[in-house]
Amino acid sequence: MRRARNAKIVATLGPATSDPDVIRKLFEAGADVFRLNFSHGSHEDHRRNFDTLRRLEAETGRTICIMQDLQGPKLRIGRLEGGRVTLRAGQSFRLDLDETPGTDERAPLPHPEILSVLQEGALILLDDGRLRIEVTRAGPDYAETRVLVGGPLGERKGVNIPSVVLPISPLTEKDRNDLDFGLDLGVDWVALSFVQRPDDVAELRKLVAGRAAVMAKIEKPAAVECLDQLLELADGAMVARGDLGVELAPEEVPGIQKDIIRACRLAGKPVVVATQMLESMVQAPAPTRAEASDVATAIYDGADAVMLSAESAVGAYPVEAVAMMSRIIERTEQDHSYRAIIEALDPEPEPNAADAISEAAAQVATTISAAAIVTFTTSGSTALRAGRRRPRAPILLLTSKLSTARRFVLLWGAHCVCTEDISSLGEMVEKATSIARQESFASSGSKLVITAGVPFGTPGATNVLRIAWVE
Repeated sequence: MRRARNAKIVATLGPATSDPDVIRKLFEAGADVFRLNFSHGSHEDHRRNFDTLRRLEAETGRTICIMQDLQGPKLRIGRLEGGRVTLRAGQSFRLDLDETPGTDERAPLPHPEILSVLQEGALILLDDGRLRIEVTRAGPDYAETRVLVGGPLGERKGVNIPSVVLPISPLTEKDRNDLDFGLDLGVDWVALSFVQRPDDVAELRKLVAGRAAVMAKIEKPAAVECLDQLLELADGAMVARGDLGVELAPEEVPGIQKDIIRACRLAGKPVVVATQMLESMVQAPAPTRAEASDVATAIYDGADAVMLSAESAVGAYPVEAVAMMSRIIERTEQDHSYRAIIEALDPEPEPNAADAISEAAAQVATTISAAAIVTFTTSGSTALRAGRRRPRAPILLLTSKLSTARRFVLLWGAHCVCTEDISSLGEMVEKATSIARQESFASSGSKLVITAGVPFGTPGATNVLRIAWVE
C-alpha cells in the first residue's frame, strides 16, 4: 500500500461513504486520512465509521489517520414570516433580539454577543455572503443596517461578520460533548473551527491534553492576522477556503492560501488545503480543468494534504474523486518544474543539531540517490524536521508509538510504520533495512539515509545520521 506520491489525501466520510466496502475502496483509491465531520451525523454514525477504519487498518497493516472536525458556533438569523423575505439594495433593515418572526424590515438575531460589539460601518454577510448589509447604528440589543446587496433571504441562514472579533468561544457545549466522544474513541487529530485568536487554540489544547494533535482551521480574517501565534500553539493548520472565501474577497484567497502554506512550512507544521477542490465531482464523474489546476496549485505550493468534503461525503462519485485527486497529485509531483518550485520555498534550517541532521539527511539522500530517508522517532519531531525540508527521497517514519505513526500519516512524504523500539546502532540499521525492503522502498543494493536520536527513545534528540546499504 505504498503511495506513489508525497502529498496526502483527506477524505470526508458521510452518507455516500458509510458502507465498509466503500470506505475500503476510498482507502485503496488513495485516501490517507479520513475526516469525521461533526457538523453532521450522530455519534453512532461516527463510531461505526471509526471502527470500520480501525478494522481496515488491522487488515491491511497500514496505519490510517482519523481526523475529528468540530462544528464550532453557528451564527444564524431567526425565523421569518413565511420562511423567506426579500431585501432590496438601499433599504433599511433592523436586527434585534425580538423572537417574533421577521419581515422584510427586521429580523431576529438571537446572538446578543454579536449585537454587543457591532459598531457603525461594520459589514454583515448573510447566507454565505450572498447578501450584504452595513451597520448604520447599533446598541446592545439591536443594529440598524442598510442593505448593500439584496436578494431573497431564508430563515436560519448564516451570519458572518468579517471585520469584528466576536467575544465567542469556538467551542460550544455540543463541541465539548463531541470532543469528549472523539477523544474517547481515539481520534488522531482534532480540527477546531471558528478560530479567531491564539487563546482559542490554547483552550482546545488544554482540553485535549495531548491525546490528539490539534489543527487550527484558518477560516476567518482575524485568524490570518495572528497566523504565526496560532501556529506556535497548533500542531497543524487547515486552509478552510469555504468560510475564508465568504469573509474575504475571492481574489484575496489564493494569495492568502500561499501565505498560510508558506508559514506552516517555516514553522514545520502540516497544512491541509480544503473546500471545493473537486466540487463538480459531487455530481459528475470528472472534474473541471480549473479544479484540476486548483489541486495542482496546492501541490506546487507544498501543501501536506488536500481535502475532499462533499465530493466524498455526499457525492455520487466518491471513489472516483479520490482516485482523480491521487492522479492529479502524482502527475504534478512528476512535473519537471515541481522540484524547482518546491525547493525555492525551502525554509532555512534552524541553528540546532536536529535541524542540521535533517538538512544533511536531505542533501546526502539526493547526492547518493537514496531509496528513502528512514527516521526513528518517538514524538514525531524528527519526521517533522525531515518533512519540512520536502526532500527528494521518501520519508520512512519508524516509531514504537502507534499514536505517532497514525498522527503523522498526514505529513508530506511520510510512510508511517509502528515497530518495536531499538537499543543500538546495529539494531537501528538492521531494522531500517528490513522494513525498507518489507514496505517496498528498497531492494538489494539500495542505499538508505537513517536519522535517529541517541539515547534511543529520547523525544526531540535527533543527533545521528547513518548511511546504510540494503543487502
